[in-house]
Parts: sequence; structure tokens; C-alpha cells
Amino acid sequence: MESLKVVIAEDDFRVADMHEKFLAKFSCIKVVGKALTAEQTFEFLQQKQPDLLLLDIYLPDHLGIDLLADIRERFPHVDIMMITAAAEKDFIETALHYGVEHYFIKPVTLQHFQATIEAYLEKRRRFQTAEAIDQEWVDSLFSTRGQEAAAKETQLPKGIDTITLGKVKAALLTDQGQSAEQIAGQIGASRTTARRYLEYLISVHTCKAEVEYGIVGRPERKYYLI
Repeated sequence: MESLKVVIAEDDFRVADMHEKFLAKFSCIKVVGKALTAEQTFEFLQQKQPDLLLLDIYLPDHLGIDLLADIRERFPHVDIMMITAAAEKDFIETALHYGVEHYFIKPVTLQHFQATIEAYLEKRRRFQTAEAIDQEWVDSLFSTRGQEAAAKETQLPKGIDTITLGKVKAALLTDQGQSAEQIAGQIGASRTTARRYLEYLISVHTCKAEVEYGIVGRPERKYYLI
């Protein structure tokens, strides 16, 4: 999967740094700007042309929710996720109206953030790789991602934890197959651990494995996201 550019609009630099650390867990994501104000947000949108904007509501010069109409008009292709302490129904309704991908209410847990970003990346990957479109494919895009992520988290077998599983799935977000050894190096775990998670992903039909032969003829098992 190609590199994804992200801008973070957050008036508290410490919170912005935390969000950047969350995103650093995904090798295909690059934070290209951190804006402290609405004005800086538009400057970064113009200069960096990001794929995704993480937008706070309480910016010092404007409410983030009031920026949505202008953002949609000037930058129609940027995806938006809101991260805010604001839980007012009017704000959430407005966010839905302008096609916001997700609405996080602070404090945001790493597990929730990671599951949401994984679902977002998977949706982008489906758009990039889809050859035929049918109703089932469309329904899968409009399903309730948060409920799916929560359900999967409660059903994980012993020896499989959410955070490591997320790292493995993020490492697989590439156009090329990955071996268990390559995945292990990316997530900082042993090859045995990486293989256990990869085989679990195969069992739940999220991943597939193919045997490939190198120059010297030694077979190697490569894993791909489905």
C-alpha cells in the first residue's frame, strides 16, 4: 500500500505528539504536519495535500466543526477524523453530514484508535485493489466498523492480543508478500510469535499464504492480506 500522508490539527502539542506516536505504529503512514490553529490547518492542507486530517474541535481561532464545510469545498479528497472532548449531539450530527470517517471522544484508547485506523486503511486498500464491484463489496464498506472491531477483540483466542495483532496487520499493508521473519523484524517479536499471529489471520480469512521459491530454490512461505 502506498504511503499515506496525515495532518494533525490539535492545539495541545502534547496531545498531537501522542497521536503522532499512535500513527507511528503503521509503517505506511507519515505525519506531514501538526497544526495548532485553524489557520495553520488550512496552510498544511494546501501545502501538504494530505490523505487524512485528524481534526480537533476546540482550536483557538475557530471551532473545528465549523471548518468542515470549507474543507469539503476546498479539499474534497481529504478524509477527516475528529478527535475531541466534545460529545454534543449537534457536533456529531454535523460531522456525519460532512462525511467524517470517525469521531473519537477523548480520552482515546490505543486499542480503539488502532482498530479504527486499521479499518480505514483496509477500506482504502479495497478501493485500490478492487476489480469488480458488487453489493456485497459495497455493504462491507458501509458496515459498522466500530462494532466489528469490538466483536473481534472479545473473540480473540488465548495467546493473541489486540495490540500485537494490529501491528502484524499493519505490517502486511504492502503490495508484496511478507515472510514470518520479515514480520517479526517489523513488530519486534520472535519469528515463532509472528507465525502464530499470521496463522491466526489465515484461520479468520484475513490473510493468505503462498509458497514462493527463491534464487537457490529454497521455498519460503509468504503472507498476504486478503
